[in-house]
Amino acid sequence: MESQEFDYLVIGSGIAGLLSALHLSRLGRVAILTKREAFESNTNYAQGGIACVMTDEDSIERHVADTLDAGAGLCDERIVRQILTEGPASIEELIQTGIRFSVRSEGDGGGYDLGREGGHTKRRVLHAGDLTGREIQVSLLRAVSANPHITLIEHCMVIDLITTSWLGLDDENRCVGAYVLMRATGKIATMRAPVIVLATGGGGKTYLYTSNPDVATADGVALAWRAGCPIRNMEFIQFHPTCLFHPKAKSFLISEAIRGEGALLVNAAGEPFMHRYDERGALAPRDITARAIDNEMKSTGQACVYLDIRHKTSAFVHTRFPNISRTCKRFGIDIAHDLIPVVPAAHYFCGGVMAGVDGQTVIPGFYVVGEAACTGLHGANRLASNSLLEGAVCARLMARTVAQKTASLFSGKRISLPPWQFHGAVPSDEEIVVEHNWNEVRQCMWDYVGIVRTDRRLDRAARRIRNIRQEIREYYHDYLVTGDVLELRNIAAVAELIIRSAQARKESRGLHYTLDYPGSGAVAKDTVLDDGAGEKI
Repeated sequence: MESQEFDYLVIGSGIAGLLSALHLSRLGRVAILTKREAFESNTNYAQGGIACVMTDEDSIERHVADTLDAGAGLCDERIVRQILTEGPASIEELIQTGIRFSVRSEGDGGGYDLGREGGHTKRRVLHAGDLTGREIQVSLLRAVSANPHITLIEHCMVIDLITTSWLGLDDENRCVGAYVLMRATGKIATMRAPVIVLATGGGGKTYLYTSNPDVATADGVALAWRAGCPIRNMEFIQFHPTCLFHPKAKSFLISEAIRGEGALLVNAAGEPFMHRYDERGALAPRDITARAIDNEMKSTGQACVYLDIRHKTSAFVHTRFPNISRTCKRFGIDIAHDLIPVVPAAHYFCGGVMAGVDGQTVIPGFYVVGEAACTGLHGANRLASNSLLEGAVCARLMARTVAQKTASLFSGKRISLPPWQFHGAVPSDEEIVVEHNWNEVRQCMWDYVGIVRTDRRLDRAARRIRNIRQEIREYYHDYLVTGDVLELRNIAAVAELIIRSAQARKESRGLHYTLDYPGSGAVAKDTVLDDGAGEKI
């Protein structure tokens, strides 16, 4: 079995992972592990942009107020204020890596071309056309590839973190490494590092319909849960209101920025309907907008609703949204002249591994940054385009904390890591079981743990997911691990965490809406699950 050793192990290659690696490379040798190609991440598909106060017409206080309002009483105001205040410095760091944000022409006053999205009271969203995430991903990967202190390892998947508790040692529980499946060879490597940073993103693929790419299978939350980290607020799954509805389109997001530029949400007759649900109309926060669309579809029997930006000139629409325009055109839709059919889809996890603003968890030396973490920024509903900012800021703060703690983090005794145990497992001849369970988990979550919930739906989902997880346990022990099995194992585990968290919240708040408890409680409380230590399945 292959064994490798680094000073820092970063799991994930989106904005949080790549920036974490770049910052940590100043302190020692870093390895980035990513389960497919390095560019394949949620960051790469982010269209709208990154929210940050950039002009005197805006203010940190206003951005804080918008974030708190969207978060429905569950944001940690101290964390919100810290991340948003640190934002401009992180934006400057991104610019220094070569990222080029869109600017206005001199005739329009020059400066950055700031967009506006749902829930924002000011234009503060930096963007690079409608391919902001791709611009960030390409620039950061270029910086990583030029850095001699960073080793990028693609097509590998972490099976489990190795902790001293799991090894049966009596000292303080800490991470000492990870077992990693090398997907090209099927071999399992041991990766040793005194500091491990989890930046694996979210898990939209837990649901049948999602805007996320195929890699978004909630691996990080499942890994941290099995290692013993508390998981917070997993019931808050953000459904993006507007994914393209077309039989041949797969997970294509129609950016919220298009509504920021004046697009209306309309029914099949072309009639706007959002004003009946919120005075902000099409610029209401995502939780309100997604529920409104869901209700509109159910009450009218329509398969979708539509975005209408036909009142803008063709030149403006195609220039401002070139990628959306090109993609829709492939499906026979001219966004400047046609209605754009859209439906909600699972998009973002507001909950995750309980972590500080610097990524610190309850396990010394183990940090979680980005979407996999729950820092307190997003509360019960994320304000649009705050996520990329969180990834950038928290990666920088994590590296600062690690630098301050270097002596203690590297002072532990060297522990012998046992080889991976196969326990008689054999190659599988029943791959259909994996595919069947994968589809059943995602269908179950979509049907019973979606935009609108009830106690009965959640109970039904809990029973089904428990049964599926038992089948996965048996399969996992009997057969050699594969990437598909590991992803199935992770989405099923996280599905159960989402259901348990939703069952525990006896109110409607933010992204969690239940017909049995339609009102919000007087006091906003977090949902924390902390009984996963040592669970290896």
